[in-house]
Amino acid sequence: MGRTIIDVRTPQEFLAGHVKGSVNIPLQELESRLDEVKQMQGEIVLCCASGARSARAYGFLRQQGLNTVSNGGSWVDID
Repeated sequence: MGRTIIDVRTPQEFLAGHVKGSVNIPLQELESRLDEVKQMQGEIVLCCASGARSARAYGFLRQQGLNTVSNGGSWVDID
């Protein structure tokens, strides 16, 4: 099934560098783009600069019933 990497940093941070193939959904847009996230197949790995914003995103998505999410921490640590 594969995985989708969601980078929850700002668009400016994302443009400065990101994991190849990742999707930029800034943390502040996550709630309004929830339906888009729910359509994603397979595992969802969240990342940001340090892991703090992705941890917040992880908590929110788990509360929304998504069980296939994980916090990948910093985007530079994802391979």
